[in-house]
Amino acid sequence: MEILWYIPTHGDSRYLGSEEGARTATFDYLRQIAVATDSLGYYGVLIPTGRSCEDPWIVAASLIESTKTLRFLVALRPGLVQPALAARMTASLDRLSRGRLLINLVAGGDAIELAGDGLFLDHADRYDVSAEFVRVWDALLRASHADESVDFHGAHFDIEKGKLLFPPVQSPRPPLYFGGSSGPAHDLAARAVDAYLTWGEPPSAVAEKIADVRRRAAAFGRAPRFGVRLHVIVRETEDEAWAAADSLISRLDDDAIADAQRTFAKMDSIGQQRMLELRKGRGRTRTDLEISPNLWAGVGLTRGGAGTALVGDPAQVEARLREYAALGVDSFILSGYPHLEEAYRFAELMFPRLGVEARGTLPGQKITGPFGSVAAKPSNSPSSSSAAA
Repeated sequence: MEILWYIPTHGDSRYLGSEEGARTATFDYLRQIAVATDSLGYYGVLIPTGRSCEDPWIVAASLIESTKTLRFLVALRPGLVQPALAARMTASLDRLSRGRLLINLVAGGDAIELAGDGLFLDHADRYDVSAEFVRVWDALLRASHADESVDFHGAHFDIEKGKLLFPPVQSPRPPLYFGGSSGPAHDLAARAVDAYLTWGEPPSAVAEKIADVRRRAAAFGRAPRFGVRLHVIVRETEDEAWAAADSLISRLDDDAIADAQRTFAKMDSIGQQRMLELRKGRGRTRTDLEISPNLWAGVGLTRGGAGTALVGDPAQVEARLREYAALGVDSFILSGYPHLEEAYRFAELMFPRLGVEARGTLPGQKITGPFGSVAAKPSNSPSSSSAAA
């Protein structure tokens, strides 16, 4: 399994929809999460995109020197940047990070935000642009290893003798991740991406999406990998986990939930519509929001995008993760509130079960504290003569 965590570049909190216990996205705080996930052994981190977030490319570049092996899953936005410039950005960040870049292709689903960015394309046109964008971006990066140029003439982009002088470290290019639930999105995944991502829907729904992408990809002789984007609330006991889930939404009121749901309903993202359907007609209790064993839709009451969380004790969370893995999922992009503490909690409770080894343990270091009972042992305490002096 690849286990990735999340860098909350829009801020962090203990309670959804409340400023109580909230944390701003300062560089020091983002760096704390990056260093923690790097030393704990996470494969990488997702850095989100959108006007409510700090720019993911700047954030990733700023965290290179604070980390050693951590990979950065950074968004590319077709339509907001030209593919040739995106290819140069990709090669540069991959080189400067020594091959630690992962790319997340984001077509966008919020028409209001896209209009604010100057992009006025409907759902179908955005995927047409994205498909052509990827072809040019991919061709430039591949050609850079052979010192070749690229000519491309399409409906949206024209390139003549395009060339990268500095290739990426990874060959032929950094892996391309992508998530989308519509037919055009599945076509794009089938043709071009390395890892198809889905939000945390019930396993039966995820199985249908994976089967559809596999079928479409097989027509092109391709076999992409699969990943799931989820929140997670794991505690030593099931009761503690559900109490933490209740606490997370305890500051929400009905008006805030209604406002958020109306906003999500205006988006043309099929994935967002599927998230809304999971909660349609449901209340706020555990019974209302547990849409599948240990899969809780409470996060999506006011949070757009990934709106579900796995909730339970370590054995339950492991069982659910392995249930997705049995479908072909090998990449899990996880998060929890607040992200610093939950990164530690998930690693401590789950990594031994999942076979993930922490990085950076010092040779011979076996005791981590507390030291009271250890220091009291004769072999570890000062000599009697010293103590009596």
